[in-house]
Amino acid sequence: MNKIFQKAMPAIAAAAALLYGAGAHAAERVDAAALKRVVDAAIQPVMQAHDVPGMAVAVTAGGKQYAFHYGVAAKAGGRKVDADTLFEIGSVSKTFTATLAAYAQARGDLSLADNAAKYLPQLAGSSVGATSLLDLGTYAAGGLPLQFPEAVTDTGKMVDYFRNWRPRFAAGTHRQYSNPSIGLFGYLAARSMGQPFDALMEKMLFPALGLRNTYITVPKARMGDYAYGYAKDGKPVRVTPGVLDAEAYGVKTTASDMMRFVMANIDSSGLDDTLQRALATTRTGYFKVGDMVQGLAWEMYAWPAQRDSVLAGSSPQVVFEANPVARLDPPQAARSGMLVNKTGSTNGFGTYVAYVPSQRIGIVMLANKNYPVAERVKAAFKVLQYLDGQPVGEGKP
Repeated sequence: MNKIFQKAMPAIAAAAALLYGAGAHAAERVDAAALKRVVDAAIQPVMQAHDVPGMAVAVTAGGKQYAFHYGVAAKAGGRKVDADTLFEIGSVSKTFTATLAAYAQARGDLSLADNAAKYLPQLAGSSVGATSLLDLGTYAAGGLPLQFPEAVTDTGKMVDYFRNWRPRFAAGTHRQYSNPSIGLFGYLAARSMGQPFDALMEKMLFPALGLRNTYITVPKARMGDYAYGYAKDGKPVRVTPGVLDAEAYGVKTTASDMMRFVMANIDSSGLDDTLQRALATTRTGYFKVGDMVQGLAWEMYAWPAQRDSVLAGSSPQVVFEANPVARLDPPQAARSGMLVNKTGSTNGFGTYVAYVPSQRIGIVMLANKNYPVAERVKAAFKVLQYLDGQPVGEGKP
């Protein structure tokens, strides 16, 4: 284990046992009718402006969950969005991949300090093979691209691609958001546990988290609940299979199940110790890009967060370009006073998840259209401001 992890582990262990929100918060005094008015005012104009067919929104406040459903899951037939509607969550799937890898570390199956070749010997002697799992899981491998080239269509070609890839930067110095990077991270985590990734997620991790409506592959019995996404041209679409798709963007779930996962991150005291430590590890900060602290998949900001900082952290500059990082040494142990968030998109779906453990508040927004990320952040901030007892408005909180 390297020095970074030796320094970090005591703090990570302490964070896993932290009791969040011991005092009373504004969230615990939420009026359900008033909350509905706030959520309606935040969500409905966005749906109208961007022609979003349907949305499911879940809100947590003071340990309670509230659900709101809008529009249709499929235009054909007008099937309405309801509590059972399954949405693609795109890159929010990465938060589950990160949890699996952190769980593998907590069980002793791997260390984030290990290099990739330890779990995939075919990568020995390559740049990727010498890269740590941590750098793969935080998009800091040296410039892996957002997507695989079109020629990478199976596992063999994936291995060849990684063997021949050459980094643009030294590992750990730049963040370049990348599906191949975190996809390989999840793939290697599954190899360390000796089972296929999909099976580990659907038969172990999802049940351990109490998620009964979350899938990599939607079963036939639930296909009627699986929403259609809508592309820019208005045509119905669903996610296209691809290499490492399950690891990077393959989860389908309901708003209530996604919120259950959020609530486990806010307060994991009801889970077993290994899973508690895993969740804390995913919210450990490893480096900063501007005001954003990069965890394992999760992206975090000190709370009260400046809305403009969150918008900057999810901007095209950060998503599509390489950015130098300020390494946190030792890593910043999971803190309750942070806004934790993640966006996700497929061709026909758009997702946003944000929560503040110290305030025991959070929001999940699932939509069957890929609408602008900035609009997701702005709408979520209006709700979070209300839950935290702040004035609700367009400006910074």
